[in-house]
Amino acid sequence: MSLPASVDLHVRSYGRVRESDRHAFAQIVLPLDGAVSLEIEGRERMLDPLHAAFVAPGAWHSQAADGLNRSFIVDVATAAIDPAVGERLHERRFAPLGPEARKLVEFMRLLADRGATTPALVAGWAPLLLDTLVLDAPRPRSRLDALLARVEADPGAPWTAESMARWAGLSPSRLHALFREEVGATPRDWLLQLRLARVCAWLGAGDLPIAELALRAGFSDQSALTRAMRRSLGTTPAEFRRRRRAQ
Repeated sequence: MSLPASVDLHVRSYGRVRESDRHAFAQIVLPLDGAVSLEIEGRERMLDPLHAAFVAPGAWHSQAADGLNRSFIVDVATAAIDPAVGERLHERRFAPLGPEARKLVEFMRLLADRGATTPALVAGWAPLLLDTLVLDAPRPRSRLDALLARVEADPGAPWTAESMARWAGLSPSRLHALFREEVGATPRDWLLQLRLARVCAWLGAGDLPIAELALRAGFSDQSALTRAMRRSLGTTPAEFRRRRRAQ
């Protein structure tokens, strides 16, 4: 693997076979869909979309996963990392994503799904991401964390704002306030984007019929999925699948 000029962004999926690797640049692992088992120099954690990992230059590491999964892999040249930031990330290795980092990841995810990322944009985005990963005071665990993980594990369930509030033990108004504060969206909008992201991952990873993927992700039918993708992503499921396979 060649050295990145400064920062490179890749989207990768992993299988059950675990292979060790090491390289002269750093990596940030950001799961987007599913879960990935990551081992770094003998320490192993299961990462999901609420957690990230930092692989220091020269560190042995390996990944493996069961089921569908997709992750951002950010390759960062050593010279592009502030030494103090790199040291703190190396000490933590595995870290929960706060609301700032989650918003940055979601922003880049939307651009990646549209094929709209550029080297200049990624180079400007990565330092912001690094800074959010080393924010000083760890935040108290949010009452949303368990809910977000539960919905992300099964986005096709018949979730509504009301059912999410009941699951989290919150009133609907409090749920909306927390979503606005920590996620920057309403529960309904967040759920829609989660379902669309999951469909996009499935469209690029297999050949299941679009109608089946729509139901699996929680849409009432293929037409509902198509309308949602047109509004949010400016494309249709079939067009997205053709473009992804052509890459």
